[in-house]
Amino acid sequence: MSGETDLKKILQSLEPILDERQFSFATHPNMTMAEGAALSPIGMFQEKEGMTVIQEGGDGPYFSMISLSVHSSLEAVGLTAAISQALGDAGISANVFAAYFHDHVFVQEAHGAQAVKVLRELSQTP
Repeated sequence: MSGETDLKKILQSLEPILDERQFSFATHPNMTMAEGAALSPIGMFQEKEGMTVIQEGGDGPYFSMISLSVHSSLEAVGLTAAISQALGDAGISANVFAAYFHDHVFVQEAHGAQAVKVLRELSQTP
């Protein structure tokens, strides 16, 4: 299943879900993928400066994760821009992690509920 590519349909079907757990981002300059996996992260990315690990808990600062229920295609154009614009207009910083089936938006923990509201409003925009 390849997912939706029509931006209008994607935005109308966002259905943002706020995960109640706390997440943190950390970087480890010399960590391997195998070592990172031992931390049971929900996401990892190898950068030239080191391994970025997204994990539940950790040392903070803490972020809330909002999962978008819509199955958007990795080839969809404009979703990250639309989400970033809406949240940016509300003064909320966003880090978007695109996985195979869904996009996940990380916002500062204090802005989790407000970000969900903003995304729900975005999905109701004609």
